[in-house]
Amino acid sequence: MDRLSAGLPRSEPAQDEGGMSLPETGDDAAALLQQAQTRLAIAPDLFALPQLDVFYAEAEQALWTYMRPAARPSFTPAMLADFDAWQRLIGSSFGPGRVPLKYLILGSRAPGVFCFGGDLELFAGLIREGNRDALAAYGYRCVEILHRNMYGLDLPILTIGLVQGQALGGGFEALLSFDYIIAERGSTFGLPEVMFGLFPGMGAHAILSRRLGQAVADRIIVGNQTYSAEAMHEMGIVQELAEPGEGEAAVRDFIARSSRRHAGLVGARRASRRVNEVPLAELRDIVDHWADAALQLRDQDLKLMQRLAGAQARLPRAAA
Repeated sequence: MDRLSAGLPRSEPAQDEGGMSLPETGDDAAALLQQAQTRLAIAPDLFALPQLDVFYAEAEQALWTYMRPAARPSFTPAMLADFDAWQRLIGSSFGPGRVPLKYLILGSRAPGVFCFGGDLELFAGLIREGNRDALAAYGYRCVEILHRNMYGLDLPILTIGLVQGQALGGGFEALLSFDYIIAERGSTFGLPEVMFGLFPGMGAHAILSRRLGQAVADRIIVGNQTYSAEAMHEMGIVQELAEPGEGEAAVRDFIARSSRRHAGLVGARRASRRVNEVPLAELRDIVDHWADAALQLRDQDLKLMQRLAGAQARLPRAAA
């Protein structure tokens, strides 16, 4: 059993240069040969993305990925470029007839933070320039990545968002595209955009209204409240809770419990998507409304946005 499957919290699995988990016993030649063959079938660039740590656990057929932001833990253009490449490389390496994949997990290496969402510094600069096209292009890129994840990259997989800290704004919206959210107690969720005159433009309206109804969705979106993992669990947004520091173990436990019914769970998720379909065109329309609204922000709103970005940049450093 590799280290990632063995239950060691917050530690990287023993791995070779291709990002593969290695057997703990070095004398298992058959296992080493199998892993070498598997490694050769996976695009090596998948394990070399600058802001994403990626590991494949062969025994569970699970791809673990952790955001490793170079600066503020948000969706900067560089981070989005990595996610574009990540999805493309997964699609070319895994699936029927290729390397088997059943679970796709996303967490974060930023201490105490899953993701703060949109790049507020970038937004403020583009708004001051009046550059609506660039704002819309950023939003389109976000919702295209979200939409592909929402539909499991067209693979027979279950996607899992692992939350070990704050998930705000677009970080919360990104989590809504996962089949399952597993969150450690003490994690928090929120959509703070209304505090500086905006609204979440990358999927919250479309997904939350379908899952919770319009009234509850509106309360979350415009209420400027922070919700605990427990509150999100009560609403059904978070599927499972874990004790602090036990999030990875909870994901492994979920995988173990789901292995025999994986096909049924994948089928159920597909049926759910069909019933509650979220067209990409709808998400892009909301981005257009968001970009138009952004250009109406006042100078005091932009200053608040930049102060918030500065405070968010300091939080992970302080936690570390």
